[in-house]
Amino acid sequence: MRLVVTGGLGFIGSNFVRMVLAERPDWTVTNLDLVTYAGNPANLSDLAADRRYRFVKGDIGEPGDLARAFEGGADAVVHFAAESHVDRSILSAEPFVRTNVLGTMRVLEAARAQGRCRVVHVSTDEVYGALGPDDPPFTETTPLNPTSPYAASKAAADHLALAFARTHGQDVVITRCSNNYGPYQFPEKLIPLMITNAIEGKRLPVYGDGRQVRDWIHVADHCAGVLATLEKGRAGEVYNFGARSERYNLDIVSRIVAMLGVRPELVEHVADRPAHDRRYAMDAARAERELGWCPARTFEQGLADTVRWYVEHETWWRAVKDGSYRDFYRQWYEERGS
Repeated sequence: MRLVVTGGLGFIGSNFVRMVLAERPDWTVTNLDLVTYAGNPANLSDLAADRRYRFVKGDIGEPGDLARAFEGGADAVVHFAAESHVDRSILSAEPFVRTNVLGTMRVLEAARAQGRCRVVHVSTDEVYGALGPDDPPFTETTPLNPTSPYAASKAAADHLALAFARTHGQDVVITRCSNNYGPYQFPEKLIPLMITNAIEGKRLPVYGDGRQVRDWIHVADHCAGVLATLEKGRAGEVYNFGARSERYNLDIVSRIVAMLGVRPELVEHVADRPAHDRRYAMDAARAERELGWCPARTFEQGLADTVRWYVEHETWWRAVKDGSYRDFYRQWYEERGS
């Protein structure tokens, strides 16, 4: 398979590229990434010599950049590229609309021009809105009810993707996943922020009372679900992915504190963010039934592995937190990327 991946230098995208190249040795991967703050070339720099892998520095919102990524043809595109940080969307929604809505339209158009080219559009559980304490988990038929500008932009992209499937008969499948964690996650997200701050002896900021509930899934299990969707998913359908691992944010922070042996007094409750959804949970029964997928890790196993990874890869996350990763690796890819 000739596969195009958008946003392959990001957290989930880079883990997916690694999985594909390891598990599908006869596939080729072209990675289109703009190398924004969250796109870290260090995530995949060791793949530069792999002839099955090609990097294209470019913007999914620019047709010319997409044309370069699709040179030589493509059988499928897995669309990860997105602005994804809720706090940043509250400060300014425009980049989210441009990347997540306009960019998705451009990706759909570029894939449609290829003829038979499957699109796996990677979305989020946040398009569904929030659940009450006793509500059943989200299913694929739960109405979309986004609350943040980020979630609204992803919901708009989902509608657009399904509209292309229904109007043009395009081969499009959508995945929606719960909160990811694991290696190479940008340290502004909860788990890597808490791990790295704890290692540094810094404060561990927790929004509000810390009793927001999320369903946590290891990034490798999510990537396995995306790969299963690419190979087995039904066109025009949506597949939810989750690990039945609902946890309070504060409980996760407390577990990290205990695992790293730091002072509990480092935990600091800060003002909650606007419209902070209290609970998400995903019903992944359709993916389990139709794709033969299921998560391979418990949350306890995955978190222990993740803490160990950040302890062992301090050079990686320190370069991200101080910003030094950007200049060196951006220049590296500009010299070697197409």
